[in-house]
Amino acid sequence: MDSGQIVKLKLMRAAALALSLLGLSIPAGANETFVPNHWDPQLRLERPDLGGLRLIRFITEDDYPPFEFALPDGTLSGFNVELARALCEELRVQCTVQPRRWDTILESVQQGRGDAAIASIAMTPANRARVAFTAPYYKTPARFVARQSTELNAATPEALRARNVGVVGRTAHEAFLRAFFPQVSLRSYETTSALRSALKRGEVDFAFGDGVSFAVWLNSTDASGCCAFRGGPFTESRYFGEGVGIAVRKDNVALRRALDHGLKRLAERGIYGELYLKYFPISFY
Repeated sequence: MDSGQIVKLKLMRAAALALSLLGLSIPAGANETFVPNHWDPQLRLERPDLGGLRLIRFITEDDYPPFEFALPDGTLSGFNVELARALCEELRVQCTVQPRRWDTILESVQQGRGDAAIASIAMTPANRARVAFTAPYYKTPARFVARQSTELNAATPEALRARNVGVVGRTAHEAFLRAFFPQVSLRSYETTSALRSALKRGEVDFAFGDGVSFAVWLNSTDASGCCAFRGGPFTESRYFGEGVGIAVRKDNVALRRALDHGLKRLAERGIYGELYLKYFPISFY
């Protein structure tokens, strides 16, 4: 067994353990073991000089599960929170992770009330004008979802020709379908909840939307194993953005480089994959 197979086996075991603790199992056909890798294996990032770095003050929010949320005792947890703590351990520095109101997070970084924001902040042009970002640590691809009984696995314009496909109206996902899947029979819904209900009822053959929220839903009691991903992912940045990064003050180049180095090392060591599958046992890729 080569090193790649060993890593995959470890990740599959981690996913199974995480689900067993929740009393759940992984639905078949869900692409559940795939871990995205946003770091070029050929890129060699030199370990930055961290001589002056003793503490990183991370800020996040506390009401966006599974990325960040407060436990009953008030302790913060979630994918973003654990990733921040893993980065501090990798960089061998102390860290704190404190919650802020979502609408104050970037301002807190700009004004130095926190060193880095790890709160699923999209790297939009407007946000880039205010702060600097690390390389993306995840992206938000679009995905098709179908009922488990649907035998069609391909998600190409030809394969989905004349199929009923549901989407939330007036979104980037609807615009993408109109541009690249013009032959589908498109049905628009007002909300994501309405779209999911239509899929479960069989009103549409496929639902198309944000892969992250779909992945969380597929692993929930509301979905109850009804459905699974089909085809994709679709990552066209013009429609779905450039991903999510850790935000730092624009002049804090040393910290940005240190975090980039830490993220790549966590990916190489399999720690990023373990955290990803802990919180997303059904991969959104």
